[in-house]
Amino acid sequence: MTELIQRLRLASLARKMRSDWDRRAREDALHYVNTGQERWDEDAFFATGEANVQDQILSEMTEICQGREPAGMRVLEIGCGVGRMTRALAAVFGEVHGVDVSPEMVRRARKYLQSTSNVHVHCNSGTDLQVLGDLGFDFAYSFIVFQHIPSRDVIDRYVGEVSRRLRSGSIFKFQVQGHQGRGLRKPGRDTWLGTSFSESEAAAMATRHGFDLQRSAGAGTQYFWLWFRKR
Repeated sequence: MTELIQRLRLASLARKMRSDWDRRAREDALHYVNTGQERWDEDAFFATGEANVQDQILSEMTEICQGREPAGMRVLEIGCGVGRMTRALAAVFGEVHGVDVSPEMVRRARKYLQSTSNVHVHCNSGTDLQVLGDLGFDFAYSFIVFQHIPSRDVIDRYVGEVSRRLRSGSIFKFQVQGHQGRGLRKPGRDTWLGTSFSESEAAAMATRHGFDLQRSAGAGTQYFWLWFRKR
């Protein structure tokens, strides 16, 4: 009975996340993906994705690629939104798969990325990665996504799903909410401020799912970065 209740609770949360993010996408998708501006010019918006890839991925390619050619790597992005970073990732890696809980975000991402042949965008359930089937990956990444998920169980499930698909020795780099307060909540927006993690909780999650916590940065802040290496 407890397991059934948990499944129902997660399903209800997934429906809520999908509804909220569909609404945000219809209202102003670019702003809700990157709240740095109220109204974005599309070129400027996608340039922020290129800057993030430069800062967060291209600066760490030795660690991420481990001697492999980027053009031969398959990469997973969790929470791709409208493809802000997906496009930039596709310019670096051979094959990129992005998933998002919002059908409306996915629809817009496919439109923006229609001429990018090595990108595949999927609408997932919001609690797992079953939409990807048995695909294996060489690197997984997520930024400003988990910070919105108000359930540690959902984030934990995502980490487990990535572990099952990530090749041994590969890196899952992702950011979670580390801020313990509620000052970051956007008024009137549900599913906006996600659950927070401490360093010890992050380390336990890594161990639980067959990862080594290689390093972390930003504990106690909104941008708590984690580098999990698959054993």
